[in-house]
Amino acid sequence: MPTRFIGSCATRASLLTPAALALASVLGCTSPGSATPANESAGTPVRLVLQITVDGLRGDLLNRYGDRFGEGGFRHLLETGAVYANAHYQHANTETIVGHSTLATGASPDQHGMIGNVWFDREAGELAYNIEDPEHPILPSREVAMEGAQLDPSQKQSRTKGRSPRSLLASTFGDELSVHTAGRAKVFGVSGKDRSAVAMAGHVGKAFWYATDSGDMVTSDYYYDAYPDWVAEWNARRRAESHAGGSWRLLNDASTYLLAASDDRPYETDLKGYGRVFPHPFGELGDPLFFTRLIASPVGDALTLDFAKALIAAEQLGQDATPDYLSISFSSVDVVNHFFGPSSLENEDIVLQLDRTLSDLFRSVDATVGLERTLVVLSADHGTPEMPEAMAEAGLRASRLYPAEVVERANAAARSRFGIEGAVRFFFRPYLYLNREKIRTSGADPDEVEQVIAAALTDVDGIALAVARSALPTLTDDDLVARIRRNTHPSRSGDIYVAPEPYWFLYEKGPIAAAHGSPWRHDTFVPIIFAGPGIAPQTIHRLVHPTDVAPTLSGYLGVKPPSSAVGTPLEEILP
Repeated sequence: MPTRFIGSCATRASLLTPAALALASVLGCTSPGSATPANESAGTPVRLVLQITVDGLRGDLLNRYGDRFGEGGFRHLLETGAVYANAHYQHANTETIVGHSTLATGASPDQHGMIGNVWFDREAGELAYNIEDPEHPILPSREVAMEGAQLDPSQKQSRTKGRSPRSLLASTFGDELSVHTAGRAKVFGVSGKDRSAVAMAGHVGKAFWYATDSGDMVTSDYYYDAYPDWVAEWNARRRAESHAGGSWRLLNDASTYLLAASDDRPYETDLKGYGRVFPHPFGELGDPLFFTRLIASPVGDALTLDFAKALIAAEQLGQDATPDYLSISFSSVDVVNHFFGPSSLENEDIVLQLDRTLSDLFRSVDATVGLERTLVVLSADHGTPEMPEAMAEAGLRASRLYPAEVVERANAAARSRFGIEGAVRFFFRPYLYLNREKIRTSGADPDEVEQVIAAALTDVDGIALAVARSALPTLTDDDLVARIRRNTHPSRSGDIYVAPEPYWFLYEKGPIAAAHGSPWRHDTFVPIIFAGPGIAPQTIHRLVHPTDVAPTLSGYLGVKPPSSAVGTPLEEILP
């Protein structure tokens, strides 16, 4: 097998990114044979850590559709791996960046800082997107890109197209693996979403993600000065464009699906011509939503996989004794859930098609690295609730709440009790930010204002609990309060956390049919599966948490846990 970092210290250093070089310099520049590879220190033959995150894959969906899985995808993990069937997040705001950052760091959002996909920047007076960084613009991948194609509400709040992990306040497993191996371990994150790739790649690794304005896989100058040749070549093939004029069609005959009767429900979303029933047309090249529709279909995951396979080959991952790390976050299940819901025919088909994509991935890894030398861990960044209309049809109390209603009730409470007009400065789920200057000039006690507004909001139909940050230290630490506390960061979180009732959506009006983000079990429940050398096939039903994943990877490889990790290594995985 070829060996990386041969030659002099200076030669090896030239192959590292600036961040990796800085970390390696702390350890000292060593000769090729002087550092103990992580896999040797733990006595395992692993050459590749493959972390798979399926965005929005609720923990029960593998059982729900498992009788239709093929032999090489999910079934491979379920039959050969350690399956944790009772895994739940412990934080309140179950959003994409929060879950990915938790998986990467083993920390809660109060420590890693990613308390939501966006938060209010008080100093600037506007929303901030979690990984935005004006100092590190995205590298251009083509001359012309379509504008206005991004329907992700979080992306719309971004003030800049620059991207980096600088807002992530803790180290990741990938960072620690790089430090442990003096920069020898190659660390990459690939995803259909920028925030998913960036969080998992950490500070030292390199991230690539799908661009919904071009169909290319892109990165920022935080990672590279220019695209590597293999990336430029992959983009030049214009694989996404080959689907122009096509459509998403069912993998199997409709009669074989559990949810065959759920292909057209009035509360699903028609993505401006995508339709509520199969087949779903992608549109023609030039349609501003063409590339977005691809990520809302099995094509999005297939493109992510195709790029990841090219990366494995070009970067020669897993080809020497030092274990490399590759995170692949598949985004299409989550996007489909947002438009059609988790109990839709679309959800069933996207999971079945992802099963085929995973089978392709495992065959490729087996051919290039060997599955016997690969540690695989699969999880999700959050679950997904059923749409409130569907639950109401089933007889539960469920509906939708809108931000304007919350702001109106909060302002009314402050006006009635303290005579303050416009006490709310900003609201973006789940945080209410108060106008501290108006409260100060009114002479009212800021803590009392917070708590009066929180009490008023807790009385609103559909809100389970509103918690004033000033009251958190004095509240009884029940499960809900503990989750909110773990989601509270001093400078980023709002003054009041608003938690909706189960199956109630707190979401702005728009094209979204289903929304996660609550502290309830439908949003916290995810799969965790480890498969690899020395791991016995079994199903474990005790309660575990995604914060356990990064410490378990560290323990398996004999690497120091990430800086702020609070999880516990899972004993069934440790060698």
